[in-house]
Parts: sequence; C-alpha cells; structure tokens
Amino acid sequence: MKKATWQTIPGAMALALVGVIVATLVVEWAWPGLDGLSLALAVGLMATALELPVVLAISVWGTNRSIQAMAESYAREREMEGEAQRREFETRLGNALEMAANEWEVLSIAGRAVTTLVGDERVEILLADNSNAHLERALVSGADEEGPGCSVQSPSQCVAARRGQTQVFSDSEALDACPNLQGRGYGRCAGVCVPVSIMGRTTGVVHWAGAVEDLPERATVEQLEVLANQSGARIGMIRVVSESQLQATTDHLTGMLNRRAFEAKVRDLRDEDVPFSLVMADLDHFKQLNDTHGHEAGDRALRVFVSVVKSILRPGDLACRYGGEEFVLALPNCDAPGATRVCERIREALALAGLDGKVPGFTCSFGVAPPRLGASLQELVNEADAALYEAKHAGRDRAVLLDPVRRAELETRFAVAAESGPDFSF
Repeated sequence: MKKATWQTIPGAMALALVGVIVATLVVEWAWPGLDGLSLALAVGLMATALELPVVLAISVWGTNRSIQAMAESYAREREMEGEAQRREFETRLGNALEMAANEWEVLSIAGRAVTTLVGDERVEILLADNSNAHLERALVSGADEEGPGCSVQSPSQCVAARRGQTQVFSDSEALDACPNLQGRGYGRCAGVCVPVSIMGRTTGVVHWAGAVEDLPERATVEQLEVLANQSGARIGMIRVVSESQLQATTDHLTGMLNRRAFEAKVRDLRDEDVPFSLVMADLDHFKQLNDTHGHEAGDRALRVFVSVVKSILRPGDLACRYGGEEFVLALPNCDAPGATRVCERIREALALAGLDGKVPGFTCSFGVAPPRLGASLQELVNEADAALYEAKHAGRDRAVLLDPVRRAELETRFAVAAESGPDFSF
C-alpha cells in the first residue's frame, strides 16, 4: 500500500473524524433542538455531504495520477524496447560488417539492413568518388528501381553532408525543405538524409524519401544513423588496408609493381605451370635526360613510359619497375615473337607520346627471354638482361631476342654459375 495520506487508514479515519466534528457543529448551530436519533441522522447526512466532494476530488486526483504513472511507465518501456532493438541492430550490423572484405560486400550488407529497417521504401546511398568532388549512387534499395532519385551532384551541394548531421524534412513543399526534394517524379514527399563519414570526412549520404504521412519514426532514423556510421567506418577501414597493401606492392612514382610483389606474382605463374616470356626494358640515355632537363622531366618520362606500357599490355600481364629507369615485364602465354611484337608496339607508342612536347623525346631498348619451363626467374632475368645488353650495343631503340647459339652459351654459363655458387652477371 502506498504511503499517500489519502490512501492510508489513519488518513481516512482522520478525514471521517474531521467530517463528523464539522457536521456536528453545523447541525447544532442550524438545528439546536435535535437530539437522539434525529441528531445522529442529521450529523451523518451532513458529514456525508461535506466529505463526498473531498472524496470524489481525491479519487479523481488519484486516478489521474495512476493514469499518468501508467503512461510514464509505458513510455519508459517503449524507450527501453527501442534502445534494446537499436543495440541489437547495431551489434548484428557490426558483426556482419566485420566479415565484409571489400566495399561491394559492405554495400550488400547495407542493402539488406535497409530492407530490414524500411522494407520496400525508397532508399539510396550516395558516396563520393576519389576526388570527393562528385557523388555516385552506390546503392539503391526498395520497390522503385530508380530509388529516391536525389539530384545532388557533390558533397558540397548536400545540406546533410555540409552540416555533418541528419536532416529530416517532413514535407518537400515546406519553405525550409531541401531544394533537391522538389520536382521528384513521384511528387510531393518527405525526406531523411543521414551523412556518411569515412575517416572523419563526410563523403556521402544515406537518403530516404517517401510519402509525407510515412515519415519514419525517430527510432528508425536513429538506426539509419547507425547504418551510415558503421558502413562508413568499415569502408574507411577497407580503403586504408587497400591503400596500405597497394603502397606495399607498388612503386610510389610509377604505380607499377615493385620487385617483391612482381616476384611473388611470377612465382604464382610458375606454380601454376603457366609459360611466360620475360622482357627487360631500359630507357635510353636516361641519365643524360636527367642531367639536361632536370629530374622532374625524368620523372615525367618514367610516368609517360608507364602509361604507354599499361595501354599496350593485356589485363593478365605483369609490369614492374625493376630499379631506376629499368623495367621488367612478364607476359603469360606469350611466345618470343609475340613478346617482340609487344616491345615494338611500345616503341611506336612512345614515339607518338613524345610528339606533344610535354616531355623531351626518348626511346627504350628491350631484351626478350622466351618461355622456358623449369627456368628460375633469375635465369630468365639474366637472359633478358643479356639480350638488353646486346640491344644497347646494337644502337638502342630496339628489341633483341638472343639467337639459339647465344642462348645455349648462356645456359651453359648458368649451369656453371649454379655449381660454383657466385652470382652470374652480365
């Protein structure tokens, strides 16, 4: 039993006693001649008349307090349930995203999560490109294949991205609604825009759009915020790891594979018994180009050469900056004549690339080692290097494939070098 005065037995007794005393005084004053049973009845009726309004008032007050307490309790329960659902969603989403190995898998998980939250309603995720200047539609969810159809072109044009906080627009026709909500093909709508941050930088938005009367509840908006935050964090982590791996396997100036990564990929080819030709390439008179035009011109020449090589090679071919101005190519399933033709195409493309005047004209010499099962990478490198040496002495700007006699001589010297231990060089 609660301790409120009007709910306790002493309180009720006190109220009754006060009522009887007041009623007795009123009756004796109003009807002084009453006595006995008449007096008792009069006092009882008077006490009832005096106490009834008080009792009714207290009863109404108590009922209101009970209703208010029940409403507050229900609201607390709803809030606790919503918080529990939000934590469960956050935990399950986090577990799923931890298993995502790339951005495509992150977006796939995000799409399933969106469907869980809003069903077939229109939702899209827009992410900035590498320049952070343009927003691209990375995910569309819902029954409408076009999605919400936001027309914003860059993060700087998105109010949610600029402000770095969720924006809720209850009506696209409202004075303070986002201009990008207007003119949609499906007409008047409401919108929710949740910014996506990647590595602390707002680079995207989760965008919901639907009928004005279907504006999501606050709990749903909060879950969309969880989705945006966790997806952005996972994409950021994947990009950091990818960038670290790229830096570990590529040359920082040219973007080509470094020697360690190249050797690992060639090892994979050999493990899979894939035949390949090996080509050594060296820019002609590169030191003279650096001394005459400066190292910046030399760096530009290296990048031009890399650009030309990438435009000629097939997707499965390997290219590596072997050191300085020297490069090595591995061409799977390509015989010696095919590798020589590749070198000639690179030479021709280099000649055309030098016509724009952006870098001083330069040429390149090539040495080709044909496929040879059982040969180590170092043996093929030595053979291609010997062919490159002959290309240099023959006047440069050409591709050389060693003749059979010269190759046989080299193979003999390789065997002798392997038995004696010291490295063989040319």
